[in-house]
Amino acid sequence: MNKVRVAIMGSGNIGTDLMYKLKRSKVLEPRIMIGIDPNSTGLQRAKNEGLLVSHKSIDAVREYADQFDIIFDSTSANAHIANAPVYRELGKIAIDLTPAAVGPFVIPSVNIQDALKVDNVNMVTCGGQATTPITYAVNRVVPVSYAEIVATISSKSAGPGTRANIDEFTETTGKAQVVVAGAKKGKAIIVLNPAEPPIMMRNTVRCLMEQEGPEVEKAVKESIANIVKQVQEYVPGYRLKHEPQFDGNRVTVFIEVEGLGDFLPTYSGNLDIMNCSAVCVAEAMAAERFNVK
Repeated sequence: MNKVRVAIMGSGNIGTDLMYKLKRSKVLEPRIMIGIDPNSTGLQRAKNEGLLVSHKSIDAVREYADQFDIIFDSTSANAHIANAPVYRELGKIAIDLTPAAVGPFVIPSVNIQDALKVDNVNMVTCGGQATTPITYAVNRVVPVSYAEIVATISSKSAGPGTRANIDEFTETTGKAQVVVAGAKKGKAIIVLNPAEPPIMMRNTVRCLMEQEGPEVEKAVKESIANIVKQVQEYVPGYRLKHEPQFDGNRVTVFIEVEGLGDFLPTYSGNLDIMNCSAVCVAEAMAAERFNVK
């Protein structure tokens, strides 16, 4: 069976972990990793795994355009904004793992169909991937007037790209609560926790519902349980930390994300959920647009 050929733009932690996940895929074949540092660990690992490698950044995208059909961009928001026109010019499908939000937001468990017909999709943020399904699960039962999320990650899991994009993270994650999940208003906060040993990624979702009562609580619990199972199909380490907590028309949900440990430590669930979600989207694209299943 022919696989869909893919490239990885960015040779940092996310790009390197992504490579190992892609190598397990039955329908995707990682062909090239592109970075900016010729001595990066990611490029060396990719070379050892048999991939083409280059440190020539966007020039390498043009040079090796005949080697891939889909490109994963794990650089930075500013870099993706600059790179996106080149991907489009070359006729490549871009899966954006930065908070640039050039293309539509995609959360696989919520709106994966929105990804199948466009040439640039945005994977929101790690906090967005972890929390938007919960807000959506509540909102499909009862309207949510306000959703607030707090994503707490280990300081060791926050690399230079994450730290440089804090403002974009909060803006994009908060917007996803509205645009994708359906809340009338959304807000996001990120906390970098320096605790030792490092903590797992933890997320708190608080929704203000427009109705309340025992029947509403029962239906919301069931909806949340169902969406958690859906997310676990592509992010095995995603789980409820506690049962949803209700206080009148307010519900609070606690989520923990444990990574698979492919390249990064298991506490780096924030990076793992981005890569697992991106692979899920790319595999759906392979089936829809390249008829590879």
